[in-house]
Amino acid sequence: MSQRLTVHYEKKPCYDIVYEASFDKLCEELEPFHISERKLCIVTDSVVSGLYGTEVKKLLEPVCRRCEIFVFPSGEANKTLDTVKEIYQFLIERQFNRKDMLIALGGGVTGDITGYTAATFLRGIDYVQIPTTLLSQADSSIGGKTGVDFDGYKNMVGAFKMPILVYMNLSVLKTLDNRQFFSGFAEVMKSALIRDGILYEWLIEMMYEICEKQPEILEEMLVRTCRIKQMIVEKDPSEKGERALLNLGHTIGHALEKYKNFELYHGECVALGCVAAAFISWKKNFLSMEEYYEIRDMFVPFYLPISIDGVEPHKILELTKSDKKAEDGKIKFILLKKIGKAFISTDVTDQEILDAIEEIHFSEEDAHA
Repeated sequence: MSQRLTVHYEKKPCYDIVYEASFDKLCEELEPFHISERKLCIVTDSVVSGLYGTEVKKLLEPVCRRCEIFVFPSGEANKTLDTVKEIYQFLIERQFNRKDMLIALGGGVTGDITGYTAATFLRGIDYVQIPTTLLSQADSSIGGKTGVDFDGYKNMVGAFKMPILVYMNLSVLKTLDNRQFFSGFAEVMKSALIRDGILYEWLIEMMYEICEKQPEILEEMLVRTCRIKQMIVEKDPSEKGERALLNLGHTIGHALEKYKNFELYHGECVALGCVAAAFISWKKNFLSMEEYYEIRDMFVPFYLPISIDGVEPHKILELTKSDKKAEDGKIKFILLKKIGKAFISTDVTDQEILDAIEEIHFSEEDAHA
């Protein structure tokens, strides 16, 4: 353990991603940020609070001016401006100022809410990411994208706000249930598909060890995955171009999340979206049929869905139009030239999207065919 990656912003070091096997080094990592002079507020959800909230608060209390903890109900349904408003009120009542700091302790929802609050409270205060799910460790805690859902539309309100530190305690992954764990794995597979065919092969080779959650394998998997995101966000921190590649599977994935009222996990929807994107890539003659079926079937051993029932394809298509990545009604769709090489396409037609949704749609008629 004790590996680290340094993420740069405008060619200067911006923050470190630290990989540890416990929370023991957290105070040491925060020391350079003069926390003895600052009030800290841990933002966490009702599930993570019970697992790690007390432990982290006890560690931080002796080394900072004061440590508070704000707990909100867990779940994507609470990733809203209402929750952000409650945090503002909590901070104001406790006289937090610009010199103080937020700590995001939890998964992607917690990281996104805390980051957006940090970006907007008093026009911006520092925050630290302590991601506790595989999804947040592999993806959402890195890169400075923050935001909340608005009226069920994913991440429609947000800001770019870089953390000052990302502290990953990899031992927390053992407390994840399998569905949460494999939902996060979808983002790992996505990263390999867009940029690293060698990592993709390694993931298949290490399938058993990953499913068994072997610590040293998970560490290597996360470092390699985070390095992909690091390289992309350093080149394009505010998503003017290449960073959009990280949205492979997300256009249809986000539409499915909203359609299903977030009953499906984010990673499950991303897996379905990746299958749909690979299908379009095949039909547009970028991938061979064999490559498409390999990509599709490789989600199965990691307990991720490759088909979905009970959806109306035309309504899913309509929901893709409200995706925040659409420009003038044209969707920037991420396709694959091969495994490990993604590109941005602006000429995917409605019919091609509809065909892809039909491909992943498992209907009752199919069951009786």
